[in-house]
Amino acid sequence: MAKVLVVYYSSYGHLETMAQAIAEGARSVAGTDVTIKRVAELVPEEVARKSGMKIDQQAPIANPNELADYDAIIFGTPTRYGNMAAQMRNFLDQTGGLWVKGALVGKVGSVFASTATQHGGQETTITSFHTTLLHHGMIIVGLPYSFAGQTKMDEVTGGTPYGATTLAGGDGSRQPSENELDGARFQGRHVAEIAARLERGAGERGPAPADMNNPTETTGGTADQG
Repeated sequence: MAKVLVVYYSSYGHLETMAQAIAEGARSVAGTDVTIKRVAELVPEEVARKSGMKIDQQAPIANPNELADYDAIIFGTPTRYGNMAAQMRNFLDQTGGLWVKGALVGKVGSVFASTATQHGGQETTITSFHTTLLHHGMIIVGLPYSFAGQTKMDEVTGGTPYGATTLAGGDGSRQPSENELDGARFQGRHVAEIAARLERGAGERGPAPADMNNPTETTGGTADQG
């Protein structure tokens, strides 16, 4: 059984909705165990309430150390100036211990995002997120053009080959469209299928050599400094 974690940060609920669609797609693959969790909020509750942020999200808070328990991790983040939100960056910055152990090497990593506008940095947010996943040795999976909604030209819609996206509108009033949700479901299913194939293959080959699982044995290094 492949274990898939969908872990997201959402200020106003758009990524929460997309995460549910991602999970729905992953669950459509037989034998897949899917968990949804969210990244902790850093904004004080009083400020969040005054800003109209969605503070009643039901998904439990994720612990960075538990990422190693899954075969595939699908991350969701809103865009902040063409990059991931600080809340997600803070979460990832706590994974140094996993990096030292090589705990995420060979696991599947995928990203979905939300922007206010069509040109608000959805692609740079996802591709810059990939850099962290590559440092962890993860296998990156996006949203291929076999999802027909990628080529829709009759409506304004999110969606990139790097991962599913949604457009929230400048005031956050726009909710994920059916095409965007379809893209999220497709991505979830696509990731789960690849994770299942890798899991079966690992069972046939046996475990990787110890020095491949622990970077410190070959490099003597530690997590990125600074």
